[in-house]
Amino acid sequence: MTKELGVFEEQVLSIVAMLGDDVYGKSVVDAFKEQLQKEVNLSSVHVTLYRLQDKGLVKSRMGGATNDRGGRRKRLFTITNTGLATLQQMKDARESLWKFIPRLKMLG
Repeated sequence: MTKELGVFEEQVLSIVAMLGDDVYGKSVVDAFKEQLQKEVNLSSVHVTLYRLQDKGLVKSRMGGATNDRGGRRKRLFTITNTGLATLQQMKDARESLWKFIPRLKMLG
């Protein structure tokens, strides 16, 4: 069963998958800027990561404390197998729909 995701949720989940293990909010913000040429708010990314975690699509753990962060720890996110399966199902559904768009409309 595919989990229902909004566009922003799908983008955040895709970026977590792209970045691999130990993804944190700032790395997602940076990837939005680099990959999608889009500025996003760190708070909205954090809220979305927690929402994706509640849906079982990502999991998190606390990283070690660093001097750069004044001794604070980062919450690190990783995509789950369910998250990967959800992205694959969404990709397949999207590709299936694209097959039905008349070629002339795409060229016009």
